[in-house]
Amino acid sequence: MKIVFTPDWFLTSDILIDTFSLVILLLLFSLAFKSYKVSKNKSSLYLGLGFLLIGLAEISTILTKIVLYYDTSITSQIGMAIVTSNIVSTVDIFYYIGFFFSRLLVLLGLYVIYKIPYEAKITKDFLIILYLIFVTALLSHSLYYFYHLTALIFLASIIDNYRKTYQKTKLKTTKILVVAFSIMALSQIIFLFSKLAYIYAIAQMVQLLSYAILLVLIVKIIKDGKKEKPSGNNPRHA
Repeated sequence: MKIVFTPDWFLTSDILIDTFSLVILLLLFSLAFKSYKVSKNKSSLYLGLGFLLIGLAEISTILTKIVLYYDTSITSQIGMAIVTSNIVSTVDIFYYIGFFFSRLLVLLGLYVIYKIPYEAKITKDFLIILYLIFVTALLSHSLYYFYHLTALIFLASIIDNYRKTYQKTKLKTTKILVVAFSIMALSQIIFLFSKLAYIYAIAQMVQLLSYAILLVLIVKIIKDGKKEKPSGNNPRHA
Protein backbone atom coordinates (compact mmCIF):
# COMPACT_ATOMS: atom_id res chain seq x y z
CA MET A 1 0.00 0.00 0.00
CA LYS A 2 1.50 3.34 -1.05
CA ILE A 3 1.13 5.83 1.78
CA VAL A 4 2.94 8.75 0.13
CA PHE A 5 2.37 10.28 -3.26
CA THR A 6 5.80 10.16 -4.87
CA PRO A 7 5.49 9.18 -8.55
CA ASP A 8 7.84 6.41 -9.67
CA TRP A 9 9.74 8.72 -12.02
CA PHE A 10 10.47 11.09 -9.12
CA LEU A 11 11.78 8.52 -6.59
CA THR A 12 15.50 9.21 -6.86
CA SER A 13 15.03 12.98 -7.05
CA ASP A 14 12.73 12.80 -4.02
CA ILE A 15 15.37 11.16 -1.84
CA LEU A 16 18.11 13.46 -3.14
CA ILE A 17 16.00 16.51 -2.21
CA ASP A 18 15.44 15.11 1.28
CA THR A 19 19.18 14.43 1.62
CA PHE A 20 20.07 17.97 0.52
CA SER A 21 17.56 19.35 3.02
CA LEU A 22 19.10 17.22 5.77
CA VAL A 23 22.59 18.57 5.06
CA ILE A 24 21.34 22.18 5.17
CA LEU A 25 19.47 21.58 8.44
CA LEU A 26 22.51 20.01 10.10
CA LEU A 27 24.70 22.91 8.96
CA LEU A 28 22.20 25.39 10.39
CA PHE A 29 22.13 23.48 13.67
CA SER A 30 25.94 23.52 13.80
CA LEU A 31 26.10 27.28 13.17
CA ALA A 32 23.39 28.03 15.73
CA PHE A 33 25.04 25.83 18.35
CA LYS A 34 28.46 27.44 17.76
CA SER A 35 26.82 30.85 18.11
CA TYR A 36 25.25 29.76 21.40
CA LYS A 37 28.60 28.59 22.76
CA VAL A 38 30.07 32.02 22.03
CA SER A 39 27.17 34.28 23.03
CA LYS A 40 25.27 32.02 25.49
CA ASN A 41 22.12 33.33 23.83
CA LYS A 42 19.37 30.77 24.36
CA SER A 43 17.55 31.98 21.25
CA SER A 44 20.40 30.58 19.13
CA LEU A 45 20.20 27.30 21.02
CA TYR A 46 16.44 26.99 20.47
CA LEU A 47 16.79 27.87 16.79
CA GLY A 48 19.44 25.18 16.42
CA LEU A 49 17.26 22.68 18.27
CA GLY A 50 14.36 23.44 15.93
CA PHE A 51 16.51 22.81 12.86
CA LEU A 52 17.94 19.66 14.45
CA LEU A 53 14.44 18.24 15.06
CA ILE A 54 13.48 18.89 11.45
CA GLY A 55 16.78 17.30 10.39
CA LEU A 56 15.97 14.16 12.41
CA ALA A 57 12.60 14.14 10.65
CA GLU A 58 14.40 14.14 7.30
CA ILE A 59 16.48 11.14 8.41
CA SER A 60 13.29 9.27 9.32
CA THR A 61 11.74 10.22 5.96
CA ILE A 62 14.79 9.13 3.95
CA LEU A 63 15.08 5.75 5.70
CA THR A 64 11.35 5.10 5.38
CA LYS A 65 11.28 5.97 1.68
CA ILE A 66 14.30 3.78 0.97
CA VAL A 67 12.61 0.80 2.64
CA LEU A 68 9.26 1.63 1.03
CA TYR A 69 10.41 2.14 -2.54
CA TYR A 70 13.64 0.22 -2.92
CA ASP A 71 12.71 -3.40 -2.40
CA THR A 72 16.15 -4.87 -1.74
CA SER A 73 16.77 -8.46 -0.76
CA ILE A 74 17.79 -7.38 2.75
CA THR A 75 14.61 -5.39 3.43
CA SER A 76 12.49 -8.17 1.95
CA GLN A 77 14.11 -10.79 4.19
CA ILE A 78 13.69 -8.62 7.27
CA GLY A 79 10.07 -7.93 6.40
CA MET A 80 9.27 -11.60 5.84
CA ALA A 81 11.00 -12.59 9.09
CA ILE A 82 8.95 -10.05 11.05
CA VAL A 83 5.64 -11.11 9.52
CA THR A 84 6.28 -14.86 9.81
CA SER A 85 7.30 -14.37 13.45
CA ASN A 86 3.82 -12.91 14.07
CA ILE A 87 5.34 -9.74 15.51
CA VAL A 88 3.05 -7.73 13.22
CA SER A 89 0.61 -8.76 10.50
CA THR A 90 2.12 -6.46 7.87
CA VAL A 91 5.35 -4.52 7.47
CA ASP A 92 3.28 -1.46 6.50
CA ILE A 93 3.26 -0.64 10.19
CA PHE A 94 6.93 0.34 9.94
CA TYR A 95 6.15 2.75 7.13
CA TYR A 96 3.42 4.34 9.24
CA ILE A 97 5.78 4.60 12.21
CA GLY A 98 8.50 6.15 10.05
CA PHE A 99 6.27 8.83 8.59
CA PHE A 100 4.62 9.43 11.98
CA PHE A 101 7.96 10.27 13.58
CA SER A 102 8.95 12.32 10.55
CA ARG A 103 5.88 14.53 10.77
CA LEU A 104 5.95 14.66 14.55
CA LEU A 105 9.55 15.90 14.53
CA VAL A 106 8.89 18.50 11.81
CA LEU A 107 5.97 19.98 13.74
CA LEU A 108 7.95 19.96 16.98
CA GLY A 109 10.86 21.67 15.22
CA LEU A 110 8.62 24.37 13.75
CA TYR A 111 6.96 24.89 17.11
CA VAL A 112 10.34 25.33 18.82
CA ILE A 113 11.37 27.93 16.20
CA TYR A 114 8.02 29.69 16.59
CA LYS A 115 8.42 29.84 20.39
CA ILE A 116 11.85 31.50 20.28
CA PRO A 117 10.58 35.07 20.96
CA TYR A 118 8.44 33.91 23.86
CA GLU A 119 9.32 32.68 27.32
CA ALA A 120 9.81 28.91 27.20
CA LYS A 121 7.86 27.44 30.07
CA ILE A 122 5.88 24.24 30.44
CA THR A 123 2.35 25.62 30.75
CA LYS A 124 -1.09 24.18 30.10
CA ASP A 125 -1.09 25.80 26.66
CA PHE A 126 2.29 24.23 25.91
CA LEU A 127 1.01 20.76 26.84
CA ILE A 128 -2.13 21.25 24.77
CA ILE A 129 -0.03 22.21 21.73
CA LEU A 130 2.16 19.14 22.20
CA TYR A 131 -0.94 16.96 22.38
CA LEU A 132 -2.38 18.49 19.20
CA ILE A 133 0.95 18.02 17.41
CA PHE A 134 0.99 14.36 18.45
CA VAL A 135 -2.60 13.80 17.26
CA THR A 136 -1.93 15.59 13.98
CA ALA A 137 1.13 13.43 13.29
CA LEU A 138 -0.79 10.29 14.28
CA LEU A 139 -3.65 11.01 11.88
CA SER A 140 -1.51 12.36 9.06
CA HIS A 141 -1.12 9.02 7.25
CA SER A 142 -4.81 9.12 6.29
CA LEU A 143 -5.66 12.81 6.75
CA TYR A 144 -2.42 14.14 5.32
CA TYR A 145 -3.77 17.67 4.84
CA PHE A 146 -4.05 18.10 8.64
CA TYR A 147 -0.29 17.86 8.84
CA HIS A 148 0.32 20.36 6.04
CA LEU A 149 -2.24 22.81 7.43
CA THR A 150 -0.63 22.63 10.87
CA ALA A 151 2.84 23.13 9.39
CA LEU A 152 1.49 26.07 7.38
CA ILE A 153 0.08 27.70 10.54
CA PHE A 154 3.40 27.35 12.35
CA LEU A 155 5.30 28.70 9.34
CA ALA A 156 2.95 31.69 9.05
CA SER A 157 3.58 32.48 12.72
CA ILE A 158 7.36 32.09 12.28
CA ILE A 159 7.29 34.40 9.24
CA ASP A 160 5.36 37.01 11.22
CA ASN A 161 7.91 36.85 14.07
CA TYR A 162 10.90 37.28 11.74
CA ARG A 163 9.13 39.99 9.73
CA LYS A 164 8.72 42.02 12.91
CA THR A 165 12.36 41.38 13.79
CA TYR A 166 13.46 42.53 10.34
CA GLN A 167 11.44 45.74 10.64
CA LYS A 168 13.43 46.54 13.78
CA THR A 169 16.90 45.39 12.73
CA LYS A 170 16.89 45.64 8.92
CA LEU A 171 19.47 42.84 8.84
CA LYS A 172 19.86 40.95 5.56
CA THR A 173 20.08 37.50 7.12
CA THR A 174 16.73 37.99 8.82
CA LYS A 175 15.27 38.97 5.47
CA ILE A 176 16.72 35.80 3.94
CA LEU A 177 15.03 33.75 6.68
CA VAL A 178 11.69 35.45 5.96
CA VAL A 179 12.01 34.62 2.25
CA ALA A 180 13.06 31.01 2.94
CA PHE A 181 10.23 30.36 5.38
CA SER A 182 7.74 32.06 3.04
CA ILE A 183 8.68 29.73 0.18
CA MET A 184 8.51 26.79 2.59
CA ALA A 185 4.98 27.91 3.53
CA LEU A 186 4.08 28.04 -0.17
CA SER A 187 5.28 24.45 -0.54
CA GLN A 188 2.93 23.40 2.28
CA ILE A 189 0.01 25.00 0.43
CA ILE A 190 0.93 23.02 -2.68
CA PHE A 191 1.34 19.83 -0.60
CA LEU A 192 -2.34 20.14 0.34
CA PHE A 193 -3.08 18.97 -3.20
CA SER A 194 -0.27 16.42 -3.33
CA LYS A 195 -2.57 13.43 -3.77
CA LEU A 196 -1.91 14.18 -7.42
CA ALA A 197 1.58 12.84 -8.06
CA TYR A 198 2.72 15.75 -10.23
CA ILE A 199 1.61 18.24 -7.61
CA TYR A 200 3.68 16.40 -5.02
CA ALA A 201 6.76 16.73 -7.23
CA ILE A 202 6.12 20.46 -7.70
CA ALA A 203 5.73 20.92 -3.93
CA GLN A 204 9.02 19.14 -3.30
CA MET A 205 10.80 21.35 -5.84
CA VAL A 206 9.38 24.49 -4.20
CA GLN A 207 10.51 23.21 -0.81
CA LEU A 208 13.94 22.52 -2.32
CA LEU A 209 14.11 26.19 -3.32
CA SER A 210 13.49 27.22 0.29
CA TYR A 211 16.44 25.09 1.44
CA ALA A 212 18.59 26.48 -1.37
CA ILE A 213 17.88 29.96 0.04
CA LEU A 214 18.84 28.71 3.50
CA LEU A 215 22.11 27.57 1.92
CA VAL A 216 22.64 31.16 0.77
CA LEU A 217 22.09 32.18 4.39
CA ILE A 218 24.74 29.70 5.56
CA VAL A 219 27.26 31.02 3.03
CA LYS A 220 26.59 34.60 4.10
CA ILE A 221 26.99 33.77 7.79
CA ILE A 222 30.31 32.02 7.12
CA LYS A 223 31.59 34.91 5.00
CA ASP A 224 30.55 37.47 7.62
CA GLY A 225 32.21 35.35 10.30
CA LYS A 226 35.51 35.52 8.43
CA LYS A 227 35.32 39.31 8.23
CA GLU A 228 34.79 39.86 11.95
CA LYS A 229 34.78 37.96 15.21
CA PRO A 230 31.51 36.08 16.01
CA SER A 231 29.32 38.40 18.06
CA GLY A 232 25.75 37.28 17.58
CA ASN A 233 25.93 37.32 13.79
CA ASN A 234 23.79 34.22 13.51
CA PRO A 235 20.49 33.18 11.90
CA ARG A 236 18.56 34.39 14.89
CA HIS A 237 20.14 37.80 15.30
CA ALA A 238 20.77 38.55 11.66
